[in-house]
Amino acid sequence: MRGESPQGNVQGDERKNAGQIPDRSQYIRGGRLGVLLVHGLGGTPIELRFVAHALAQAGHTVHCCQLTGHCGTPEELRRSTWREWYQSVEAAHDRLRPDCDIILAGGLSMGGILATHLAYHRPDSVHGLLLYAPTLRLDGWSMPWYSRPLHWVRPSPIRLELDLTEREPYGLKDERVRALVVSSMQSGDATLAGTFSTPLRCFANFNALVALVKRELGSVRQPALIVHPRHDDMASLRNAHYLQAHLGGLVDTLVLNDSYHMVTLDQQRHLVAERTTRFVSWLEDAIVAKGETARMIRGISGE
Repeated sequence: MRGESPQGNVQGDERKNAGQIPDRSQYIRGGRLGVLLVHGLGGTPIELRFVAHALAQAGHTVHCCQLTGHCGTPEELRRSTWREWYQSVEAAHDRLRPDCDIILAGGLSMGGILATHLAYHRPDSVHGLLLYAPTLRLDGWSMPWYSRPLHWVRPSPIRLELDLTEREPYGLKDERVRALVVSSMQSGDATLAGTFSTPLRCFANFNALVALVKRELGSVRQPALIVHPRHDDMASLRNAHYLQAHLGGLVDTLVLNDSYHMVTLDQQRHLVAERTTRFVSWLEDAIVAKGETARMIRGISGE
């Protein structure tokens, strides 16, 4: 069931119903510009709530979607695939389209990669990208030695049952926020902060998605904002450099100096939200101006 508050905020039912994963997605109705935000692997829509509310306050419609298999148990996450995650993104985009004329897609970590895949497949209805600590490879300074061969794992009929536990500093430099997130993960309730461990099978699916999106980057010509921490503990700044060099359109990059991987929750989240709203406003003005110029040219040619 879904309900709507007087403020226009539509949120999924947070109760578990007979083994059903609770829906933590959030839909905030605003103007005719919409923003689709996608969480990371093993995460939840809540990790994007701060940026979502800043965009909503600016008058925009915002949808933080929930990926298939997430916000439940590690087993439910293990059974999901990258294609199912992407189907969740397409469905969320379809929900925005009737309400919005301009749509930007973005996300945190793997969520940004899924948004980029959407921009490749739907170039006419995704007008820009918002990529927060986008991750093509887990090569941050806190990653263990065994994360290097992990890069080569792909989906296989062989059952991969190993789970990889989260490690300090859990993507967060802000110690207060980190304590809250870790406490939530260790409680076993994945609906707020995600799972405390991620199945190896999910990393195999993540790698298959990345390999595909890398081949698509040159054809993704929508303007993109990349926000990446200089000292990312999970995915080094090389990830942002790669995207900056290979995306086919204009790229605006902000490098943070006081955050770790979870930039939408960490110490510089206010800066992330402010830069996001400025980029969205600039892109909206550019699209409107382009449309007005086109109408003026058509008017002149028709005289």
